[in-house]
Amino acid sequence: MEKIIEETKQGESLTLQHKQENTKKLYIESYGCAMNFSDSEIVASILSENGFNTTTILEEADLVLVNTCSIRDKAEQTIRKRLQKYNAVKRDVNPKMKVGVLGCMAERLKDKFLEEEKIVDLVVGPDAYKDLPNLLQEVEEGRDAINVILSKDETYGDIAPVRLMTNGVSALVSITRGCDNMCTFCVVPFTRGRERSREPQSIIKEIQDLSDAGYKEITLLGQNVDSYLWYGGGLKKDFDKATDMQKATAVDFDQLLEMVAVGFPKMRIRFSTSNPQDMHLSVLQVIAKHDNICNHIHLPVQSGSDRILKEMNRLHTRSEYMQLIDNIRKTIPDCGITQDMIAGFPTETEEDHQDTLSLMEYVKYDFGYMYAYSERPGTLAGRKMEDDVPETTKLRRLQEIVDLQRQHSAFRTKQFVGKTVEVLIEKESKKSDQDWSGRNSQSITVVFPKENYKVGEFVNVKITHCTSGTLIGEAIGYSEMNLK
Repeated sequence: MEKIIEETKQGESLTLQHKQENTKKLYIESYGCAMNFSDSEIVASILSENGFNTTTILEEADLVLVNTCSIRDKAEQTIRKRLQKYNAVKRDVNPKMKVGVLGCMAERLKDKFLEEEKIVDLVVGPDAYKDLPNLLQEVEEGRDAINVILSKDETYGDIAPVRLMTNGVSALVSITRGCDNMCTFCVVPFTRGRERSREPQSIIKEIQDLSDAGYKEITLLGQNVDSYLWYGGGLKKDFDKATDMQKATAVDFDQLLEMVAVGFPKMRIRFSTSNPQDMHLSVLQVIAKHDNICNHIHLPVQSGSDRILKEMNRLHTRSEYMQLIDNIRKTIPDCGITQDMIAGFPTETEEDHQDTLSLMEYVKYDFGYMYAYSERPGTLAGRKMEDDVPETTKLRRLQEIVDLQRQHSAFRTKQFVGKTVEVLIEKESKKSDQDWSGRNSQSITVVFPKENYKVGEFVNVKITHCTSGTLIGEAIGYSEMNLK
């Protein structure tokens, strides 16, 4: 059967520049959202200070860590299959190898993981990575180790991430952790805790370090970046208890975005992910004001039905979402807009599904991430709602959503044919070693002949033709960004 669910990320093993004095070897894989990949860079940094270099060879690792996702059951089953692989290597090749589980799945299952997966030696939640050296010591002493306590203040702002699987061009910079939006289908608030923001100067310093190292693009990252609010530390929900001075000097997301854009005019800036009820006109105005902020907004909606949005506790209506889309189109006319969509949420009717399709017709998203509903234990939907939409119906509705999105993606890419777009060269094309691949401001992949251009350069590319997901053209010279 053709795969119709587009995954946000595939698992990847990560590499790290070696310290000569380190003697132990770490193999780490990450699954799920971009935040997990960012967290793996933090983990690698912590362990590099504790005697570990990373390796791409599983069989030689002293420590194997898998950074997990719990957003859908399929993601968890993928992790369990990987653990079977580790078990075979440990049994047949490297009996001294230790195995640890990090991330959301670790936080969700906690000590049950040690019971269910006998190969696992340690279980570490997203807020406990600084405790890894102590936990590894417990493992060395023959004990299972676990730390899955959620923090109210940990942001890892004092950790300089080690850049893993990097092209030396683009990097992730986390600005918030946790989420206060209790969507009934989502496990994230239970695995990553309450929302808190990172101190702005530590963000600026990290970007400066990236700029000094030659990086050309950063993505400001969080479960909900538009909720960024720094007032001296603490949870966002406690802001009303802050002092008058803290409130007067607080920094919100549009201010942070402005600081970064002004402070780093030679870098291209992206951000993800946004939540509709928290995105304000002021953010759109900052994007429109600065050429180095990409014209792309990932704006998950999940459903086009007001009734289902209420069941999901999405805190916005269909009309409010459409008004936001109108504001984006008015303020940033060429903005690329992308979506997350769930098919077959509990009680979803055919009318609800048609509402989703009609919303997609209204927006005509550039691309999207589309899934069939997967019940997650511990969520309100998992506890209170019957998963009553038949699997065949879910998959049929999902296929209809995917098919419509393909039409809209083709519509959007065709609009670029004959136009010139600015592209940051990121890597060699997957299909030809004679072509470069990069993205334009709207985050659409652009492929063009290499000629004498190099990775990390900004070039203008005239688009000659396209597919539904890729723009194809010829470079006509360096862009202004390359000349700054």
